[in-house]
Amino acid sequence: MDYENTSKAIISALRNLEQMVHGENDFIVTDSEFAFGWHFYVVCVNKTLVRKLSEQLGPDFERVKGKGLEHKFLTWLTEKVSQKNVKVKLAIKEEMESSKYGVF
Repeated sequence: MDYENTSKAIISALRNLEQMVHGENDFIVTDSEFAFGWHFYVVCVNKTLVRKLSEQLGPDFERVKGKGLEHKFLTWLTEKVSQKNVKVKLAIKEEMESSKYGVF
């Protein structure tokens, strides 16, 4: 993946989210690590920001695909980033480290 464009798209989507729900400094995007032909990086999002989004969108957020708050947020964020013509795969870090996705 193109780290520069992908990280810019994610940061832009999260900044827009912060503006939308009046958040500030609620996320961090780490530098990438290149492995297996992919750029991996961690996006840390304050759960308060996700809750504010859920509250603001109300029933629309409930209709987002996913089980639980975190998975619904991943789906929502993936859709927002995809609107910028960037392909990205987001996953919860703990799930990526489990045997479900292999050894990391």
